[in-house]
Amino acid sequence: MEKIVNVSHSGGSKGKSADLGNPAQRQSRSGSYSPGSAAVSDTHPSQSQKRHLEGVLNKYTNLLQGWQNRYFVLDPELGQLQYFINEHSKVQKPRGSLPLIGSSVAPSDEFPFMFTVCAANGDFFKLRASDVREQQIWMTQLQLCARRHSDGNAKVMSQAEGQQKNLVNSIESLPSRGPLSSLDQDLLLLKATSAATLSCLGECLSLLQHNVCQAAQHITHGHPNTDNSWSRPKTASEDQMKNGELMCNNTSARHQPHSPIHRSKERLKDKENSSPESVDSSEEITDTEDNEEEDLGVLDDQRSVILHLLSQLKLGMDLTRVVLPTFILEKRSLLEMYANFMAHPDVFLAITSGATPEERMIRFVEYYLTAFHEGRKGAVAKKPYNPILGESFHCTWDVPREKVRPLRTTSSSPAPAAAAAHSAQTSSNEGLGSYRLRFVAEQVSHHPPVSGFYCECKERRICVNTHVWTKSKFMGMSIGVSMVGEGVLHLLDHDEQYVFTLPSAFARSILTVPWVELGGKVSISCAKSGYSATVTFHTKPFYGGKVHRVTAEVKHNPSGTIVCKAQGEWNGTLEFTYNSGETKVIDTSKLPVIKKKIRPLDKQGQYESRRLWQQVTTALKAGDIDEATEHKHQLEERQRREGKQRSASSSSWKPKYFIKEGEGWVYHNPLWKTK
Repeated sequence: MEKIVNVSHSGGSKGKSADLGNPAQRQSRSGSYSPGSAAVSDTHPSQSQKRHLEGVLNKYTNLLQGWQNRYFVLDPELGQLQYFINEHSKVQKPRGSLPLIGSSVAPSDEFPFMFTVCAANGDFFKLRASDVREQQIWMTQLQLCARRHSDGNAKVMSQAEGQQKNLVNSIESLPSRGPLSSLDQDLLLLKATSAATLSCLGECLSLLQHNVCQAAQHITHGHPNTDNSWSRPKTASEDQMKNGELMCNNTSARHQPHSPIHRSKERLKDKENSSPESVDSSEEITDTEDNEEEDLGVLDDQRSVILHLLSQLKLGMDLTRVVLPTFILEKRSLLEMYANFMAHPDVFLAITSGATPEERMIRFVEYYLTAFHEGRKGAVAKKPYNPILGESFHCTWDVPREKVRPLRTTSSSPAPAAAAAHSAQTSSNEGLGSYRLRFVAEQVSHHPPVSGFYCECKERRICVNTHVWTKSKFMGMSIGVSMVGEGVLHLLDHDEQYVFTLPSAFARSILTVPWVELGGKVSISCAKSGYSATVTFHTKPFYGGKVHRVTAEVKHNPSGTIVCKAQGEWNGTLEFTYNSGETKVIDTSKLPVIKKKIRPLDKQGQYESRRLWQQVTTALKAGDIDEATEHKHQLEERQRREGKQRSASSSSWKPKYFIKEGEGWVYHNPLWKTK
């Protein structure tokens, strides 16, 4: 493999190295000074911060694909680290990039010559050099570039942070009692508002820098749009495929060149473990819970509790171990919320009947975009119960065979939504001529809080395995929840695996009428077919703009053709446009919901979600917050006692349904093992 490694001053000439393809002759993958550029020196100190650097580095993509060689370019004028598949694709738009303003660069002991570049927006790259000299060159130049671009904004932020800190100190120095105390509601509100304002200022500065970099990048790398069927050119941000790590506000996965490691590894089956089939379907009944949250806002006495809580939190604080007030809880477990993402199982099962890889990818995107409105039910932002270690949730759906077909436009479906839902539910209840879809979820770890869930339909030979780690962060007047992890959809009849990630969720306006929005960029990719999709959940701008907006693109990677675009609201109307000129409109609010089936409480195990949280749910429904808090406290105390007992006996927790593989969790007896 011929490699050209360049190190030059901004705007200067680039030296070229000889053929370094021979491993015996290769001294570094990238970033080292080539013979033609080693003599370049920094005559002027100011130029040392404007060095252009490019070459090949080893980049971690994701759990399944691992480390891959990518061609990196450090552009000191843009203040960005960009990467490409190889050097020859450098004339195209970059596969991904990191804004270096406010970023940090640090070595890592995880692998030899490894270092990480973490951007201020939460994105980061894991990179490896071939030796310590190459590692130091890249780290030094990245740090210098980050410092140069960060100094101006850092000065503004430093002044604002200093003033906010003085305000907080002045409030906290007041006595705890008296006519003007540190716990005065107005002062607590001022304290929380100032923190939120500072956060908004930081976000605005970051967005401004991002837009400047994006515009410059579009000028530098922009090319005419060759697909005349689209009305507008594709922007750089829409085309970027980020690294495989999952971030707070931006998650994505790379295309997978190999089958997932789950299939190649042989695992010993735990005979003591249960399976979805062990649930007696004759005991299941149609679920009657609607999980609607009727509260219109925070009551005055509850606002005092929230204000007091906010006064103890710091911006960016991890809320994983913070005990939140009971009245903000919604009446279901997080594990059950994951099950509600399958509220349209007919759309899910229709994926595998697509005639072509393109059609199957588009059907998956249709299902993905329509899944969130029912899983995130209700306009009021409330928090599901944190599952305790070992908690599980089981349910099934009976899906009438005639319902398993592609989504139709709203105009082509004359039957009212209520009638369609009733018809679907009637057929499901009869259980005749239906597909059976089984779901199991389990809390496999407490610190960090990781959930695994698995869903399969044997008749359709389709299953999905997902692990999710929820990370909550305090953001002033909002709370952000990252969904760290990924899922793999298996279509066994086509030998295809679709790797996908999940967006972040945000609880806004937590002092008034809290509401939920989704945010971040996620991806869906199928290595075998070469199709991928990028889905962007847009958060509402500070001024103006729509809420719950989402856009998506489906791309054939070998040809670079965009075969489908979608836009709209994830809890409203979605419009799909295909490169053939055809369009389709889907109204998520009118899609018929097929109710899940679940066993009655007296038939459930002690650690199944509905039975485990039964007393808390009953108290919340009755409006008895004190009673709900007491039952919740008892569950948490029991979990602490059991954890101490395991620590004392040096025994580790063993999940019942899932097995840890690498950094992920896989169902112990998946359908792809039995095909």
